[in-house]
Amino acid sequence: QVQLVESGGGLVQAGGSLRLSCAASGRTFSDYAMGWFRQAPGKEREFVAAISWSGARTYYATSVKGRFTISRDNTKNTVYLQMNSLKPEDTAVYYCAANSRSVSSSFDYDYWGQGTQVTVSS
Repeated sequence: QVQLVESGGGLVQAGGSLRLSCAASGRTFSDYAMGWFRQAPGKEREFVAAISWSGARTYYATSVKGRFTISRDNTKNTVYLQMNSLKPEDTAVYYCAANSRSVSSSFDYDYWGQGTQVTVSS
């Protein structure tokens, strides 16, 4: 079992930045690829970014590429999402997730956090 706890969400003006953190506990963190997803009100949950076990490979949704950066620190059992140049359309609940099998943009992750709210005002 892996427990995931997100933090770092909040209210920010358009053009601003936030850094989300996701702290993992339970099993060996480096055994899992990690992903960030988001869900806006009235919309489907969507993929944002993913990172491989070692951090060597990263993947991004087209909508965030060049603005968001995913990273991980396996010594701290934490994955991060640095979000720059935020837009109102980035407003959503952001979830981190852990995948024991692959670095994936789909929803087939083993464990999910409870989410953290990000609100971008115009």
